[in-house]
Amino acid sequence: MTLAALTTAGCSGDDSKGSGEASCSGLVVYDGRDYLPTGKSVFTVGERLGTATVAACYDTPNEPGTGVAEATTGVYAVEGVDPTEAVAVGDAPSTAAHVTAR
Repeated sequence: MTLAALTTAGCSGDDSKGSGEASCSGLVVYDGRDYLPTGKSVFTVGERLGTATVAACYDTPNEPGTGVAEATTGVYAVEGVDPTEAVAVGDAPSTAAHVTAR
């Protein structure tokens, strides 16, 4: 369920910055840092580090009912990577998604 929130939180971007980047799509907060999904599919999940918050996303006001409520999910180390740079998040190691600090 939480992994689905990460992959379906298709919120609109802020065009005023010119980046085309979504403002809250898949944002995860762990240990005081913000992480965003990478789509990276090849990585090794390590030990469980704790729990992260998947931020609520309601920035599509013209599409009622499409927002994502705040949730929590497990956080796992990514082998060979410092957790301040990237972690894996999900309800289980086998379904964890790779996210990087922004």
